[in-house]
Amino acid sequence: MSDAHLSQLTFESLNIAESLKRGIAELGYTRCTPIQAQTLPVALAGRDVAGQAQTGTGKTAAFLIALFNRLLTDPGAENRPVNAPRAIVIAPTRELAVQIHSDALGIGKYTGLKLAIVFGGVDYEKQRRVLEEGVDVLIGTPGRIIDYFKQHVFDLRHIQVAVMDEADRMFDLGFIKDIRFILRRFPHPELRLTMMFSATLSHRVMELAYEHMNNPELIRIEPDKMTVDRVKQVLYFPATEEKIPLLMGLLRRIDARRTMVFVNTKRIAEVLERTLTANGFVAQALSGDVPQTKRLKMMRDFHNGEIAVLIATDVASRGLHIPDVSHVFNFDLPNDAEDYVHRIGRTARAGADGDAISFGCEEYAISLPDIESYIGHPIPRAAIEAVELAVVTAPPPAEWRERAPRFNQSRGGGGGGGRSGGGRPSGPGRAGGGRSGGGPPRGGPPRGGPRRGPPPQRSTPQPPRSEAAGSGDAPAQAQGQGDPTRRRRRRGGGGGDGGGPAGGAPAGGAVT
Repeated sequence: MSDAHLSQLTFESLNIAESLKRGIAELGYTRCTPIQAQTLPVALAGRDVAGQAQTGTGKTAAFLIALFNRLLTDPGAENRPVNAPRAIVIAPTRELAVQIHSDALGIGKYTGLKLAIVFGGVDYEKQRRVLEEGVDVLIGTPGRIIDYFKQHVFDLRHIQVAVMDEADRMFDLGFIKDIRFILRRFPHPELRLTMMFSATLSHRVMELAYEHMNNPELIRIEPDKMTVDRVKQVLYFPATEEKIPLLMGLLRRIDARRTMVFVNTKRIAEVLERTLTANGFVAQALSGDVPQTKRLKMMRDFHNGEIAVLIATDVASRGLHIPDVSHVFNFDLPNDAEDYVHRIGRTARAGADGDAISFGCEEYAISLPDIESYIGHPIPRAAIEAVELAVVTAPPPAEWRERAPRFNQSRGGGGGGGRSGGGRPSGPGRAGGGRSGGGPPRGGPPRGGPRRGPPPQRSTPQPPRSEAAGSGDAPAQAQGQGDPTRRRRRRGGGGGDGGGPAGGAPAGGAVT
């Protein structure tokens, strides 16, 4: 972090516990960032805070210091149950929750407070046992927190400090109902310290703040639409087939070591991962369905420099503190103008220098006017030189394309049934499940298929089997002498009054 990016306020001058000062000093922090300098005096005085600042400027340390100091100076209620946490931090994504927990372990190293982190995908029973044994600070994602709360694993009635990080992202991800559910289980806003931090504080976020906070003080540091001045931005206009060669050429030119490439879909992320790996780059793709254990290992490897290129969808574009990212590529321009700012915010964090390179292809260039309007200036253009288009070695065939069919479904279609062999999947009671064969479909026998009972008499007249049971082709005298009830049953009629549905003669008389 550059000295020019810091304020003149030092952590040593703050009225905080000595154990906190020791942990902060051990991490090498001496002076506050702008958001910390304006937030900490307010929060340490016990007033609620709604803070907005550029990502990577120290929001996490700001609320963690205020949180720890409140717990150290206020012991809380004596009758607090063992499974009742004293503070809670809610994050929209698992990666952000892990990052907050990592920072909390460093800052609160000498406080003696017990921390726990809960999120989906891993260690369900282990996380549950930790909560049952009791913790002071609970950090987690909304879904897993509510899951354990509804099972009465922990109690929220003794919360002294509540923090919501990246609140606007919780709206974007559809968590706002979950957040309101959690907030309503806390003590009254006047009985707790509540802090809300985000890169953007929209009207809907502020509505949530004033509804569940105690007259929060609004602190804004550098509005989010003001892109970091130290980010060098450039825009290329490649054809779709030129995007991968151009990306590879630029990666080789800059000697990529810690580079992030953002795409809009998981499929493109997987294609890029296979292609870059086949061409000698150490690259991995991070998307929403990557298993949690693999995701965490991937982030550690990227932090440590073992992965040179991290390909990510927007799931990783918010809330992750990844230091020393030198270059960010927008392989696909984002559909949302705000996501452009969050993406390039991965580089030039905390006052460092960085580069953001974007591709305006035929599919996503439509987003460019909105992005430039949002950041307030046009992105500098650059021409594509022939030497920048690298020769691409085709990757091996993708294994993920050959997936087994789902349960009760086949590629050939329903076991031979269907209009053309590819109809509805077969299942219990369908036995092939098509309209033209394989089993009886819903609504009666199939059209043109075999019927129950004797076959219909159509073109060639058949002689009557006997005079007592004549067919429709028998003389009228024979029909009158036979048993009409038996005839109607054989032809589908039943034995009631009136003519049968198969067109039999009226009961009790001959055909006239």
